[in-house]
Amino acid sequence: MDLDKLVELYPRVYHMAERGAWNSIRNHGLMSASAVLDHLKIRGNERARFESEHRGRKMDVRAGHPSNIVLRDQKPMPEVRLLRALTDGTTPRQWYELINDKVFFWAEEERLHGLLGARDYRNLEHDVLTLDSAAFIPAYAEAIWLCHMNSGNTWPIPHRRGMDVFRRIPDYPVKRSGNPVKKVVELVVDYAVPNIAEFVVQVRRMRGSEVLRVIV
Repeated sequence: MDLDKLVELYPRVYHMAERGAWNSIRNHGLMSASAVLDHLKIRGNERARFESEHRGRKMDVRAGHPSNIVLRDQKPMPEVRLLRALTDGTTPRQWYELINDKVFFWAEEERLHGLLGARDYRNLEHDVLTLDSAAFIPAYAEAIWLCHMNSGNTWPIPHRRGMDVFRRIPDYPVKRSGNPVKKVVELVVDYAVPNIAEFVVQVRRMRGSEVLRVIV
């Protein structure tokens, strides 16, 4: 896929963070779970429960400590359902480690609202980041993957997926018109976006689809 076409089709991308997370994100960047664990120097066996296993609930990495960071739950991809979805010999552990090493953005606001309105999240408040694709995507082009599905969800159907569900921008399949064969659902960045504040054009405190206030 052509980079300019990607920006044209998806001029904004979106990230849903925990309520109150914006200050930390602004100061430390937007980190994947693996990057958070590195940042907090979590090593060895202690690390596996955050990074290599299913997180059925939110998890405090350092509960009660001033440096604590909360990792989001991964309720929609329990191991039993991943076993039905994964292809090419990919194991649930490999999938969790792959997902946890990435930072995820929705390519369309409609998908963002779908997640905000999901049963487990609709009554919670979130900090929603909106990024300017024209600045962000070229800056991180070599670290970006595109995905045509919600890679972290196995409901209501555990759609088949493997490591190749993520494609680099030039490798994402397109039609003769240059438009993607399948719409981009997720824009995914390796490991972290340290300078994300440079690309953020708006931060909204939201509950479901309701904007409670505009933070930025």
